[in-house]
Amino acid sequence: MFPCALRSIALPMPRYAFKIEYHGAPFVGWQRQHGLLSVQGTIEAALAKLEPREHKIIGAGRTDAGVHAQAQVAHCDMQKDWTPFRLWEAVNHHLKPHPIAIVDCVRVPDEFHARFSANERRYFFRLLTRRPPVTHEAGLVWQVRQELDLEAMRAGAEHLMGHHDFTTFRSTICQAASPMKTLDGLEMETVVGTSGPEVQFRLSARSFLHNQVRSIVGTLERVGAGSWAPDDVKSALEARDRAACGPVSPPYGLYLAGVGYPDDPFACPIDPAPQQR
Repeated sequence: MFPCALRSIALPMPRYAFKIEYHGAPFVGWQRQHGLLSVQGTIEAALAKLEPREHKIIGAGRTDAGVHAQAQVAHCDMQKDWTPFRLWEAVNHHLKPHPIAIVDCVRVPDEFHARFSANERRYFFRLLTRRPPVTHEAGLVWQVRQELDLEAMRAGAEHLMGHHDFTTFRSTICQAASPMKTLDGLEMETVVGTSGPEVQFRLSARSFLHNQVRSIVGTLERVGAGSWAPDDVKSALEARDRAACGPVSPPYGLYLAGVGYPDDPFACPIDPAPQQR
């Protein structure tokens, strides 16, 4: 459990969990890469401004270049006994002007691990369907010019639910030991967004393979466009062959929407005015 008291009490050598929001466009992805701008590396550099040393933070998921996050989770170990509020404020200050924000910060037990303690990842994808070029939300949605058949897409998606060999829907450079995954949720709905009609996807699983979400979305877009029949998705899945996959959607419509844990470390609201200690 994660007692709310840990929100405002500073303890020696604490471990902290961050909930992180970022715009993925400027970055090569989450993972630190030497000489390149990454989300992980940028946050580590901000932490080094607070405690001058090498920092290593661990994220719940490794988003690719151009992929966004609404609620990535990472943990870090600090030497100073920061209150969560002060650490939250200080890291955000040193992240400027990069499009990254720590939206929550909490003290967690030493055994908490942002990646290995997680039991769910949730992704959100925005697919804009309009003919004129997108302007205000460029880089935040994938745009296609034709209308899509949502019911056909839902019929195709049914073949992907549950436990399967997702070889067809993973990158050839995926490092996962096994292609077996359980897709727990795959929902689609049509909404009218600020730039026009969108098909919005929500996918959930304990974990995903590299490029799995974008491969699924790109394939279902082909179903919605009429290029594939819904049953073609089943045939592609059963082929267990990357070449049988539909086109992979671009990264910029994809968001890491949330990470689930047996005990939610962020269940208690952060104290905006902690007592001075």
